[in-house]
Amino acid sequence: MAARALRGRVPWVADVLDGRSSSRQTPGALAAPGGGVDQLDQALESAMARALELARRGPAHGPNPRVGCVLVGPDGESLGEGWHRGAGTPHAEVAALDDARGRGASVRGATAVVTLEPCDHTGRTGPCSRALLDAGVSRVVIAVADPNPVAAGGAARLRAAGVDVVAGVAEEEGRAVLGPWLHAIEHGRPFVTLKLATSLDGRVAAADGSSRWITSQASRRDAHALRAQVDAIAVGSGTAVTDDPALTARDEAGGLADHQPLRVVVGHRQAPADGRLRGPGGELVHAATHDPHEVLALLHAREVRHLLVEGGPTIAAAFLRAGLVDEVRAYVAPVLLGAGRPAVDDLGIGSIDGALRLEPHEIRRLGPDVLIVGRPRPHDPPSGTAQTIHLIRTPSEES
Repeated sequence: MAARALRGRVPWVADVLDGRSSSRQTPGALAAPGGGVDQLDQALESAMARALELARRGPAHGPNPRVGCVLVGPDGESLGEGWHRGAGTPHAEVAALDDARGRGASVRGATAVVTLEPCDHTGRTGPCSRALLDAGVSRVVIAVADPNPVAAGGAARLRAAGVDVVAGVAEEEGRAVLGPWLHAIEHGRPFVTLKLATSLDGRVAAADGSSRWITSQASRRDAHALRAQVDAIAVGSGTAVTDDPALTARDEAGGLADHQPLRVVVGHRQAPADGRLRGPGGELVHAATHDPHEVLALLHAREVRHLLVEGGPTIAAAFLRAGLVDEVRAYVAPVLLGAGRPAVDDLGIGSIDGALRLEPHEIRRLGPDVLIVGRPRPHDPPSGTAQTIHLIRTPSEES
């Protein structure tokens, strides 16, 4: 995050550095009197960059956001830092305050640089806004305002108490770090990633139904790393009955990863009583419905922020037809089958003009395969499509 970039993206930075007043809440000088523009610029730049780096250390899964905080003294030195390590642990601001106390540093009059607006509610932990006020922090610099109505209000409380508050600093980077959590809070449903593992001609199984292994071990490792980052995995009940998948996240040695997502079976049939879905792994959840909207409502009520949809053409088509896929991760192998099941069933698209086109977000080589990560361009779901579908057998390559 270069100083020049901060000048261009954050209006108040240029105003402060050039000695002008800003229409936004300005932070004043981070540097001591006479410290100069360069020291102010460098202190702000390094503190927010560090806060974002710390935020990325937090778990990608779970109900709470990834947040980092750096406490900066009047002369630009770092007094304390912290990040949120997961549900039930101290929030980033409190962790930074604890770090400062451990260093023997006073934070009275300091600036708190934080990637998400400090919360203003009591949950598993107390409000961060009150913790900052009690510590005597005089200025708070925020990347992203909290969209959660339950937790929001920290900035307003701080301003009401006379604390200088600046919001929108490196907001784009902050939103990227918050990722699926931010989407889930803003949209009231989990962020949905659709995973496909296909041949070059778009098949997920051969004509005889066999599907293991189309993609390489490198692709399967990457897919399991993704499973370890999401909150839940969904497959259709047909897949659960016929393919008997485990739907676990495994490490490179083949053992269970530390985090295991919920295993969600969508449809009216139960998972087999003796199936692998009832073995070691995440909790088994039965969503007895064919409506993807109902699936997401059920999972949102359980504080699922990121859902990975696996299992084959039918469930893929159901979520795509409903306009509920936020990201597609397609593992494409240099294999030709010529027959067999396609990656996605009928979407009701009759013309190329109605194609669901993706914006490429990432393209990466994985052994002999290619991973393409794309996000649908905003558009209405294909017209004339039903929201209710019947889930049939959908082969799951990564069982």
